[in-house]
Amino acid sequence: MKEKKQITNKTIVLTAVIGAILVVILVSANSLWNARKTSIATDEAIHEVSSFYLEEMADRRSKTITNLINSNFDEMEKAIDFFAEEEIRSQDELRDSIGKVKSLLGLNRFALVDEDDVVYTRYTTYTGKSRHAFLNDGQLSGRIITTASVYGSSKQLCLAIPTPDLKLLRKQFKACFVMLDIKDIVDLLAFDDQGRTHFAIYSKSGVNLSGTSLGPVIADHNFFEALKDIVPENIWLENYDNFQNGKAGNIRIDLSGADETLYYAPVEDTGWEMAVLIRESVIRDRIRDISDRNIKASRSQILFTFVAVLLLAAVLFIQLRKMSKAMLDEEKETSRTFQTMANTDSMTGLLNKHAYSEKESIINKKIAEGSIEKLGVIVADINGLKDVNDQKGHAAGDKLIKDASRLICEYLKPGMVFRIGGDEFTVIIEENGFDSIDRAIGELNRKVEDNIKTDEVVISIGYSVLTVGDKKLHDVFERADKLMYERKLQLKAMGAKARL
Repeated sequence: MKEKKQITNKTIVLTAVIGAILVVILVSANSLWNARKTSIATDEAIHEVSSFYLEEMADRRSKTITNLINSNFDEMEKAIDFFAEEEIRSQDELRDSIGKVKSLLGLNRFALVDEDDVVYTRYTTYTGKSRHAFLNDGQLSGRIITTASVYGSSKQLCLAIPTPDLKLLRKQFKACFVMLDIKDIVDLLAFDDQGRTHFAIYSKSGVNLSGTSLGPVIADHNFFEALKDIVPENIWLENYDNFQNGKAGNIRIDLSGADETLYYAPVEDTGWEMAVLIRESVIRDRIRDISDRNIKASRSQILFTFVAVLLLAAVLFIQLRKMSKAMLDEEKETSRTFQTMANTDSMTGLLNKHAYSEKESIINKKIAEGSIEKLGVIVADINGLKDVNDQKGHAAGDKLIKDASRLICEYLKPGMVFRIGGDEFTVIIEENGFDSIDRAIGELNRKVEDNIKTDEVVISIGYSVLTVGDKKLHDVFERADKLMYERKLQLKAMGAKARL
């Protein structure tokens, strides 16, 4: 009986030991399996966050370039109207007028082309057919965007439009164009992201147009030559096809455990692709290091490891969310700063013509949808700015511009005030203040008439509102602009200096 009891005790002990060993093995295996799953899920989460982050950056930068191009085309249309109204009798007067276009509309490297393909710039004339590819395409129609190398390796973006109705110096002029240095575009896009991302602009064939480095692997080389030996052929062909057809896409590159993700998006009408790259390896290495240390600790303390794995998963999840949120918050803050700089006139602190173009696009959409009823546009122009610049210098002219902006803001508070040219301002009034704007305009006009007597700042303004037949904001602007010129004549009759 005693022997039987002893065997029973041994059996119980053996069963407990075997059970404990099995529990340890099962818990250990489960911990390792869960750790593996956590690692895979973390990798996928990092990749998803990286892809979202890159897509947002690439699309935003692509749209910034598109807005810049559209803004230049709009200013070129205004320049054509300006030349059509000027009485130009000599090449010197033509060059002076081109200089005025540069100062008033901000069009650098602006030029006109006559019917003989002679190019007229601010300082010289030359035969343009050998320099500008768009002049070899026969009949010009619509907007033309081309990329060219000028003066060696310098890359330029050429924006051209036909001018079929423009006749100057007894010659028919066929086109006008501006040359944008791609380095200037890169400076507009660049901001400090502390080395986490890289960006570059490419042609359809993968040529690096911006001269910027897309990380250490691709660097500033041809996009497809750099990728040829590091991605499978089917992926290479897929992305090559995307470039050729102006599509967006992304590539994930694994180089000996150092993962990199890049995203590219087309830049509308240019044939360019904007590519942005981020290294995932730093984040992943930090997370893996934490995971590995805790997995090693689990071998000696299974129970502790089990709890630690759960805590680690929570810590990793929270840490990943914090890191992702911090990165996105920083990008948003940088984007807001960049947007503010891009949309602010440096002299007056008002919104600039770039901001006006963005607002115009939003309002045009509302007009098309029929979702806007109350809309007014004020066009304001400073009287006598040229005389002040000529007689007292540009410092005095700058002060006059600042005084004018303060006067407009003081009386037309309900509206959004934009400085869209050297001496030209636009105010957009929507719901707030629409019903009281007539009174504000009356007060401003009385103040301006008093200023004529005291030789203070004088501003001519015209005001128009949205009507049933208007299709775009520009229709309202044109009426306000016409009324502004009529007001300028009235003020001139009262003794104000005016440039008509």
